[in-house]
Amino acid sequence: MLAMLLKPVSRAGVIVFATLATGCAMVGPDFQKPEVDAGDAWLQADDERVDSARSEYEDWWAVFEDPALNQLIERAYGENLNLQVAGLRVLEARAHLGFATGLKYPQSQSVGASYVRSKSSENAPPFANLPDSLVDQIDTSVNIWSTSFDIAWEADVWGRFRRGIEAADANLAANMLNYDAVLVTLTGDVALIYTTIRTLEQRLAYVRDNVTLQEQGLELAETRFEFGATSELDVQQSLGLLESTRALIPLLEAQISRARNTLSLLLGMPPNDLHDILGGASAIPGAPTQAAVGIPADLIRRRPDVRAAEMAAAAQSAAIGVATADLYPQFVLAGSIGLSGESFSDQFSSGSGSGFLSPLVNWNIFNYGRIKNNVRVQDARFQQLVTVYENVVLNAAREVEDGLVGFLLGQEEVRHLEQAVIASQRSVELSLDQYDEGQIDFQRVLNSQAALLGQQDSLADAQGRIVSSLVSTYRALGGGWQIREGNSYVDPDTLNEMRERTNWGDLLED
Repeated sequence: MLAMLLKPVSRAGVIVFATLATGCAMVGPDFQKPEVDAGDAWLQADDERVDSARSEYEDWWAVFEDPALNQLIERAYGENLNLQVAGLRVLEARAHLGFATGLKYPQSQSVGASYVRSKSSENAPPFANLPDSLVDQIDTSVNIWSTSFDIAWEADVWGRFRRGIEAADANLAANMLNYDAVLVTLTGDVALIYTTIRTLEQRLAYVRDNVTLQEQGLELAETRFEFGATSELDVQQSLGLLESTRALIPLLEAQISRARNTLSLLLGMPPNDLHDILGGASAIPGAPTQAAVGIPADLIRRRPDVRAAEMAAAAQSAAIGVATADLYPQFVLAGSIGLSGESFSDQFSSGSGSGFLSPLVNWNIFNYGRIKNNVRVQDARFQQLVTVYENVVLNAAREVEDGLVGFLLGQEEVRHLEQAVIASQRSVELSLDQYDEGQIDFQRVLNSQAALLGQQDSLADAQGRIVSSLVSTYRALGGGWQIREGNSYVDPDTLNEMRERTNWGDLLED
């Protein structure tokens, strides 16, 4: 029906408009992945404990062979709230992509229906000059019923909407990768805090052992004092060392409690002692002597935050094209087709059709440089994100190197401390025997006991740092996100709530 309303010249305009629409250009730059040199090999690649041939760190926590750690990571993956927020942002980005895609099609579509009744004044033109007898015979009221379908479509001649889709698509990819990056951080944080808890428990065990040992020293000093073999000074010095060691127990217990509370938060639960998973005190996880790290180029391919930074730059590159399209004329096709009549039924009678078709051209020429400067703004933002991407790659390489240094040198530190602890334990035994026999003064006993406590504490700390350094290495390599493959970004209960609240179509399906 609309075609019948068009004049020949209008039809020619539509043909020209359609030709423009099908011969579209794409303004703005096409994104090119920035080139960043992450290095050809790790600085410690020559060390036999660094395996550059393998990069199997999808479930890197399994190398510690600790069932409690495995269970903690599994629970954190299912319950962590920050991870759930990241998953919901993926759904938001999907909806944004759907919105951007819809702009390719008619941007304004509406169906309307109306009824208008109007009445003209008998004392105003055109009735004012007519005889009253004639005016009385004329119905000055008018009834109009109408139904219409209106549409407006801007042809994507310069690629404004296609660049918008490109930006939204890259933004969706960035949000999916950010989810993976949050998961990498989460698995690493769980392992680090778990290691901290086990390290603190080991330090606490050493303190309690030393309390028992120092109580023996105090008992020996009191016995010798009672028999007059020594002065009260030995007793008071022994008591002072013992009480200062006892004071470490509540300090370490408080640190353990705070670490468990932090771990509970990562598991998406209120503060909890987590006894059902952690059980009682346990040893620090044993780290393997070798780390499988692959090559630096793996960072760019597999670390999620690096790839997310790349997608953020890609989205901004498309934004330059969106802004550039404003420099060129807009071609809009507006039209309406409808029915109208004096009564409702008249609308459906022959000859009641109405409508119009209007090709429009809009060119914002006099903008005082605003459009050009907006293009420059978008270009500057793009360059910033390229630089951010480069920095993320370099920082990732630094994190791997830092983790490897701590892992490798920590092993040497532990070997020396283990020997120091053995020597200190023997020193305490000898000093107590010699003091009991009156061969040395009590200061030698105090020194050996204090040294043992300090060296055992350093040993536990160093053992924990080996594990933490290896965890940091695997986290820096981008391992751990693979556990979400094949699973939804959002848990089923939340998806059901969203379906009941809003019609999401198929956007909630992975």
